[in-house]
Amino acid sequence: MSILDKIMDAIDLETYLVCKDEDEAEKLTKELMEKFGFKDISIVFIQHQGPGARVRARGYIYKPGDRYGWLFKQSY
Repeated sequence: MSILDKIMDAIDLETYLVCKDEDEAEKLTKELMEKFGFKDISIVFIQHQGPGARVRARGYIYKPGDRYGWLFKQSY
């Protein structure tokens, strides 16, 4: 069983990115999450302050109605 099969729904990532504004922070965050292999991404929070922005992004492993790995592989 893969570690991803044990994730209930999504992975959240929070970091501070050096950027000029929130638009650049959003672009960089999407690029970062795609590099991690996430195709379904939500930006949960962006706040530009000082030399960059605090961002929180969510990469979905499962969405409502999916066939959940943690539900169908009961070998805990």
